[in-house]
Amino acid sequence: MQPSNGRYRPGGGGPDSTAENQDGHSPTSPHARYEDPWYDALASGWGEPDGTGVPAPAAVPAARAGLPTREAHARDVYLEVQRSAAFQEVRSRYRRFVVPGAVLFLGWYVGYVVTATAAPGLMARPVAGAVNVAMLAGAGQFLTTFLFTWAYSRHARLRRDRAALELRWDTQELTRGSRGGAL
Repeated sequence: MQPSNGRYRPGGGGPDSTAENQDGHSPTSPHARYEDPWYDALASGWGEPDGTGVPAPAAVPAARAGLPTREAHARDVYLEVQRSAAFQEVRSRYRRFVVPGAVLFLGWYVGYVVTATAAPGLMARPVAGAVNVAMLAGAGQFLTTFLFTWAYSRHARLRRDRAALELRWDTQELTRGSRGGAL
């Protein structure tokens, strides 16, 4: 079909096409127009002509140097919290768990895939009846996924959540103070 703005659309003829559609109409006829009101709507401020033939000026936000005092103070609160020892400790606890866990998990996964492709004889070795090494290793992948998820949520609950909640509370109190007590 032909879009109403004359641009080419796959599956329908472009503005230069002279072929006919299934209903016998040419793609440029009014019967084959693409009538989507949102497709042709122009967004304001995108450099489209504003009716005078002159491109509209770009609506670029001003630099942050001229922030109002209240917003600048709220920004400083967040930067101060980010630099605090409590925030750094929460981030450190997170990294100390996630980085080794992710390395171990990805190593186990890559090891499974490499073994399955490089040593099919080993993976096909029967363990009990129709169950072979590959089936046990595949089930182990699922088991370790659930185990890692459980360990992550336990670690977060015991070692990070309380400190992160206190930091969030303090940050909200400080920014609320910067806004004059408003929410």
